[in-house]
Amino acid sequence: MQIELSKSKLYYSIGEIATAFDVNASLIRFWDKEFDILKPKKNAKGNRMFTQEDVKNLQLIYHLVKERGFTLEGAKTHLKEGQKKTLDKYEIINKLESIKAELNSIKNEL
Repeated sequence: MQIELSKSKLYYSIGEIATAFDVNASLIRFWDKEFDILKPKKNAKGNRMFTQEDVKNLQLIYHLVKERGFTLEGAKTHLKEGQKKTLDKYEIINKLESIKAELNSIKNEL
């Protein structure tokens, strides 16, 4: 899943994140409580502000839970056992999907 968020921003609100992932903000809050790898900052009002690193981790969680069908416990275990390897694979898959889309676009123009 490709998430379209501005790379120039340092922090994203929970609303922006929920919209980008097309899920409810309550799910993002729930995942924040469940997964230790998410560490959003909180502003003076207590609102969560997510960094680029948090967005990457949310993409990984979304991929495991929503796309691959992991249970929350399974996703937590998977992340703890091989977070770096899983993230590398996920990034490779994303790059390959974007290359495929680009190739399909070129093919359609022929």
